[in-house]
Amino acid sequence: MRRKQLAVALPEISLQAERSDCRGQTSSLKRAVNYRHPLKRAEEAKEGSCSPPVLGLAVPSVPAPNFSLPRGAAPLPPGEPWPRQQRRIDPRVFALPSSPVSSCKVFNQTKCKSRTACMWQVCAIYIVLATNLSEEQVPKQACPSCDAAQLCNCSSMGLDFIPQGLTGKITVLNLAHNRITHIRSEDLQQAVNLRALLLQSNKISLIDEDSFLSLGKLELLDLSNNSLAHLSPVWFEHLFSLQHLHLQGNSYRDLGEISPFSSLRNLSSLRLGNPWFSTIRQGNFEGIELLDKLWIDGANLTQYEPGSLTSIKKINHMIINLRNTNLFPAIVSDLVHSVVWLEVRDIKLETVETSLVQNSTLPFRMRKLTFKDSSVTDQYISRILVLLKEITSLQEIEAVDCVLQGKGSWNMEEIKSSGQSFVQTVSLINIIIPNFHLFFDLDGIQSQVTNLKRLTIASSKVFMVPCRLARYFSSLLYLDFHDNLLVNNRLSETICKYAWPSLQTLNLSQNSLKSLKETANSITHLRKLINLDISQNNFGEIPDVCEWPRTLKYLNLSSTQIPKLTTCIPSSLEVLDVSANNLREFGLQLPFLKELYLAKNQLKTLPGAAPIPNLVAMSVRRNRLNGFSREEFESFKKMELLDASKNNFICSCEFLAFIQHEARIAQVLVGWPDRYICDSPLSVRGAQVGAVHLSLMECHRSLVVSLICVLVFLVILILVALSYKYHAFWYLRMTWAWLQAKRKPKRAPAKDICYDAFVSYSENDSDWVENIMVRELEQACPPFRLCLHKRDFVPGKWIVDNIIDSIEKSHKTLFVLSEHFVQSEWCKYELDFSHFRLFDENNDAAILVLLEPIQSKAIPKRFCKLRKIMNTKTYLEWPLEEEKQEMFWENLKEALKS
Repeated sequence: MRRKQLAVALPEISLQAERSDCRGQTSSLKRAVNYRHPLKRAEEAKEGSCSPPVLGLAVPSVPAPNFSLPRGAAPLPPGEPWPRQQRRIDPRVFALPSSPVSSCKVFNQTKCKSRTACMWQVCAIYIVLATNLSEEQVPKQACPSCDAAQLCNCSSMGLDFIPQGLTGKITVLNLAHNRITHIRSEDLQQAVNLRALLLQSNKISLIDEDSFLSLGKLELLDLSNNSLAHLSPVWFEHLFSLQHLHLQGNSYRDLGEISPFSSLRNLSSLRLGNPWFSTIRQGNFEGIELLDKLWIDGANLTQYEPGSLTSIKKINHMIINLRNTNLFPAIVSDLVHSVVWLEVRDIKLETVETSLVQNSTLPFRMRKLTFKDSSVTDQYISRILVLLKEITSLQEIEAVDCVLQGKGSWNMEEIKSSGQSFVQTVSLINIIIPNFHLFFDLDGIQSQVTNLKRLTIASSKVFMVPCRLARYFSSLLYLDFHDNLLVNNRLSETICKYAWPSLQTLNLSQNSLKSLKETANSITHLRKLINLDISQNNFGEIPDVCEWPRTLKYLNLSSTQIPKLTTCIPSSLEVLDVSANNLREFGLQLPFLKELYLAKNQLKTLPGAAPIPNLVAMSVRRNRLNGFSREEFESFKKMELLDASKNNFICSCEFLAFIQHEARIAQVLVGWPDRYICDSPLSVRGAQVGAVHLSLMECHRSLVVSLICVLVFLVILILVALSYKYHAFWYLRMTWAWLQAKRKPKRAPAKDICYDAFVSYSENDSDWVENIMVRELEQACPPFRLCLHKRDFVPGKWIVDNIIDSIEKSHKTLFVLSEHFVQSEWCKYELDFSHFRLFDENNDAAILVLLEPIQSKAIPKRFCKLRKIMNTKTYLEWPLEEEKQEMFWENLKEALKS
């Protein structure tokens, strides 16, 4: 069975052994794998067979005759892996034996006569199969953020190919910074609604022709920083909606023979070029008519065919990295009719004699020319100033981060003889002059500056402008000297009398000015000055009085270390910026002021509205405000914008009630509600002011506390009244007395017994007790001594103590029970104490005399033991018949004696 499978498999792979001599076998094996199994060296040496040289494993070079390419597909470059879908291997090849030895035996029985040749061919088979299996068994890579989302970010995930399962819901797909090498036809087939596809910083070297076929809605395609060796027009022919295309940073050397962009009618921005990009030909940009931005990295551009860029009718902004000075005139000549703003980078301008508008006719469209990261010599400065005058539409020249090689020895005669310049704006930013100490004062350039309207010289270490030169800037309206080295003792030379006669805006920020008074005195020469920026100068002090131009409307004194504001500030101002000065108050009288900027100070309250009645906009951002009231807010009648963000707001109830219910807050407060955060109370710290809702207790704490105190007082008052009405105090004192009695001995000593009985009775029964019972018992022989409260209680002693002491000093306690007894309060007290004291001792010291019949139910329930005694023990009942009364007295006397 193995022989049959192998015989079928080998023809499929088409690796047939050559039955020639050893040299032929070696040659064939070299073409197959260039590999020798190390375990077979000793065996081959014994047999004397020749062995191929050990050149290392080179799997991609394995010949596979049956690996056919699709029709029309371009051959792969050397070293490029075969696409998975192009491999065609019969599945029966997987029936090979598992070891080289067994397969070699089978092969020897069929065609192979040489053991060595058999081994090498079987090894080649296994290498091919291993390569195929490793690619077929690659795990599917997926992007977890792509699931049913419109924005799919799969950047920096180490992907080797575009993930599967992309749906039509995705609008943005970010696959940047991965290891993708090949974009296949089916990868993006389902992403029909894709608007942006970001594939920059991968290793893409191959794109199938129909990879972007279904992306008709794509607007942004970024293929920058990959390995594309050429650009194919077929890739882009179906991208009808594409507006932004980034192709820079690849390895193509040109754009091909025909335009790759011919079908991109809606293209708005295009970026292309790389360090190897060397050639631009005519027709490369056919199909593009309007561009907002064109960026060409042509630092190593060596060939430019004139007219290559003329097919583009209009370019708003073009950036080109260009080091070849010889190509500069031809490129500018092609662009003067189409480009509005041309930015040239990395160029080293030396000597150019060719006209920049050669064979060009009016009208020109170029308005602005920028040189960035460039260098220029003295000779070329003179020449370029002359050549640029040919571009009559040019109004602005800008130089950024450039180096001026020279001493300023310009050919002033040539410049002057070429006529007036049409340029109105010149910007020189971060200009480096290596030989600055030798630089001339540019005497003779005066004729070229009379029509200049705007001049910016920033970050260039300027410390002075000669007065005689400054006087020639007769038309200058805007002058920007920020971030230089101007000082007060040179400022009088720069702004001398009759200098800058038309100047309206002056920026002297970030210089080395120290005296505000001297600065103001110099600026008084500028009779038409409206706007002045002297911020970020370390003035430190501010005088009480200063002189300023009467026309001054805008003054920026931010970050100048002034400790307070005085009348040095001109009252004519409409805009004042004193931010970042640690000011603690603002009380200036500025009747015309419309905008006030007080950010980054130490203000605790809003400025008063009366001194600045016309204020429209104010910024108090990042101060020490805790809040502001409705009255403060409404006092600014004309206020339209107020920036009070990033303060430490105390979210009190009054502040929240005002700010959350004021209708104009959302329209007036800048940054509301995101940048208005509570600092206290602690429970709402960090929360937005507009979202905080305090409880009634937090808002009206004093009222709630007062209300609670009143309620507590009323409750206490009610309890006192009820206690008084229901004798609660008596019960409490009685309980206390009982507790004290409980701690005394159970029975008083015999020597302390003073009475035979303590008589407890109602005042309503006193007539019977005092006139009948007392006379009968105390006059008996022997007489009984009775304790009566009227007679025997100690005067001035607490009645409860009298009751307890009398009961304890009596041998018996005699209760005269009647309806009046049950209703009597004092009898209740006496009965209570007798109940506590005597009944708890479980003795029979109590004698009950019923003066009249009483139902046991009439006795209060709390005297449960008394009721029990009446139900279980004998008691004496006073008879109404006289003949029975004698027996009653006898029984009572016996009870008292017992």
